[in-house]
Amino acid sequence: MPRLTKLSVALLLAGAASVHSAAFAAEAAADRPLPARQAEIDAIVKEISPQRIQAYVNKLVGFGTRHTMSDTTSETRGIGAARRWIKSEMERCGAGRLEVRFDGHLHPVDNRIDKPTEIVNVVATLPGTQAASKDRLYVVSGHYDSRVTDVMNATADAPGANDDASGTAAVIEMACVMARHKFDATLVFMTVAAEEQGLYGAGDFAKKAKAARLNIAGMLNNDIIGSSHDEKGRKDGSRVRLFAEGVPPLKEAPSPELRTLLVTGGENDSITRQLARHVKETGERYVSDFKVDIIYRRDRYLRGGDHSPFLDAGYAAVRFTEPNEDFKHQHQDLRVEQGVKIGDYPEFVDPEYVAQVTRVNAASLASLALAPAAPQEVKVRTAALDNGTDLIWKANAEPDVAGYRVVWRETTAPLWQGARYVGNVTTARVDMSKDNVLYGVQAVDKDGNVSPATYPLPMR
Repeated sequence: MPRLTKLSVALLLAGAASVHSAAFAAEAAADRPLPARQAEIDAIVKEISPQRIQAYVNKLVGFGTRHTMSDTTSETRGIGAARRWIKSEMERCGAGRLEVRFDGHLHPVDNRIDKPTEIVNVVATLPGTQAASKDRLYVVSGHYDSRVTDVMNATADAPGANDDASGTAAVIEMACVMARHKFDATLVFMTVAAEEQGLYGAGDFAKKAKAARLNIAGMLNNDIIGSSHDEKGRKDGSRVRLFAEGVPPLKEAPSPELRTLLVTGGENDSITRQLARHVKETGERYVSDFKVDIIYRRDRYLRGGDHSPFLDAGYAAVRFTEPNEDFKHQHQDLRVEQGVKIGDYPEFVDPEYVAQVTRVNAASLASLALAPAAPQEVKVRTAALDNGTDLIWKANAEPDVAGYRVVWRETTAPLWQGARYVGNVTTARVDMSKDNVLYGVQAVDKDGNVSPATYPLPMR
């Protein structure tokens, strides 16, 4: 974390740019300097290889088709061969540090399933090393199935280079690199099947996780992260979209917590939006000249991805996707029309761009898994009518927690603008009105790793 965060410094320099700038500056001046970067995260980011990513994409394309209902017995073609190779590759590079397994279920006939089909995810787990944190999980995924124009066509060649060998390659690369490091919390690297048929692989995993009450503190989905070019050939390899839902779509009355979030103006402070802020700040800190554009939507317009079942299960989950999709190179039969090559071929994947997105993922996962959990039971006292803000929270359980940090921003600002380290306490007072700004509380460990923020709910 930068000393005041980049936005805090910019705000201090701007001075009168905000009606709250003087108060922001006075409070932020008390912030404790924190390490700008962690050496271990820098090392992980540096190890990500575009050459290996390209090799993974090519290998996946080489299976001809990875359609969910394609051949499962061949050693060279179809989804069965693909998943066996993914598992063997993560076992090889994990060298015993990754716990790699198949996680499957038999799916009945459905709209896009014409026969009972085994849906198999490949799951590689890197167990956390801190007793107080190992049950906190962070999941990163890509889907390894592919398709052509007819979603039921299980025999035609379907390279799926961008959609989604790119995301699968990113997950494999992260698993292989990060297995050589240790983290307090547990990391789960997952390649899932049947995304194209209805998110069935991710849906099954999320359903099982919820039933088992797993503490999934964040889920990062990588789907279509392979191209730096738009449909007109213009290149933009400097950014990635990060889709982050705010208030979930509701089929019934909101929970008391969600209702309170809305009543207090915290619609942009859901756990998913807090995860997105953390990913943006961390990714942009460790990956130079690369921007993470948070999109305030669950996904692209009326479309979906493997993070959706996690959101539906109540977990914080976001989706990475390239800035400009070229629809000639996804969900298409392979052909040439008027001299234009159409289809999801590997030649339209930019491995250096995939590597940049992978670096953002890896830095974010490492930061999350090294940091303490986000504080719990964060409240703002409302009994006294005054122009300050009194915050209270429950102490974290991790033994290496050094203290806590209060962050804030204007109600119209998307990102945190100021911060103050308040020490190893469970209460803090800030001399800015709770009515005028939005607050969060972060936990900080002894190495300066900072958790995502938690939005305070009112306490009378």
